Amino acid sequence: MQHHYRPGRTYETLQTLIDEGFDAVPYPGAGATCARWQMLAEVAAFDLCLAKLYESHIDALAILHELRGLSGPPQAGMRAVWCSESAQARVTLTPRGGNDREVILHGTKAWCSGAHHVRSALVSAWDGDTPCLVEVELAQAEIDVCPADWHAVGMADTHSFTVSYRGARARRVGAPRAYLSRAGFHHGAAGVAACWYGAATGIAEVVRETLLHRPGDPHALAHLGAIDVALAQAASVLRATAQAIDAHPARPCLEAMRRARLAVEAVVEKILWHAPRAVGPSPMCRNARFARLLADLPVFIRQSHAERDLAAHGRALLERDGDGLWAL
Repeated sequence: MQHHYRPGRTYETLQTLIDEGFDAVPYPGAGATCARWQMLAEVAAFDLCLAKLYESHIDALAILHELRGLSGPPQAGMRAVWCSESAQARVTLTPRGGNDREVILHGTKAWCSGAHHVRSALVSAWDGDTPCLVEVELAQAEIDVCPADWHAVGMADTHSFTVSYRGARARRVGAPRAYLSRAGFHHGAAGVAACWYGAATGIAEVVRETLLHRPGDPHALAHLGAIDVALAQAASVLRATAQAIDAHPARPCLEAMRRARLAVEAVVEKILWHAPRAVGPSPMCRNARFARLLADLPVFIRQSHAERDLAAHGRALLERDGDGLWAL
């Protein structure tokens, strides 16, 4: 991965990874979910914006494999998944030409990462009150990319712009509601935590490299020790979750997925606290990788819904049988 990484050239690096087949990773639940997540973590350890775009690309390939049964080498070009929903940004569809698979899109979609660069995207859209998934080619005059409201510092290179559709052509992917009801929806959500984890390891690597030059500072060493213990805890949860998904690929594995995301989020927040205290301001200002990760990671982990996700997890624990819940 380090050989391919080009700092400051996010989309060029992503295209190189695609061209050289690094997007041919195992699908979730296919028996090697941990290997998939290891690749996500490796990319994220260098550049979290790149990892976000890479994760979206391979997630699109996994969705097409699951809902369309596609196999073999995918078509060239970057792909993305744009399925964020909000009351202010909604896309609707209508049939086109009497063919139920071919549709026309109208409306606005927010948080479209890589909007100026991807060849095609999987977009969530509404057929009345029914959620659907469509595939849309971006090279259409009826599609407008709107960067005006993107003022990010953290995760800036994802270029997660708003996209407007004015009668754009698209194709349905899978049956209505299939995107949300499939087990892979939840498996993919756990995979995002592997990106968070990878970025945290990148931060930890810089801390360790910095302290090699001043090994006599007991307080800095204590911070490094805390970072290592936290990462070991997160890695253990991710491995166990990957094993659960591979053992039960047709199940959403909701409990394991929620634990993984929440555990990694907690670890990330701990490392974001310890790392600057361990090394001081110099790497934060003079190490580009460290500075980027410290800016990007707090933004990316906000894909978690924090206390709302914790509350949902707690509610689910009350609804299940408590026997053996925390047995060693």
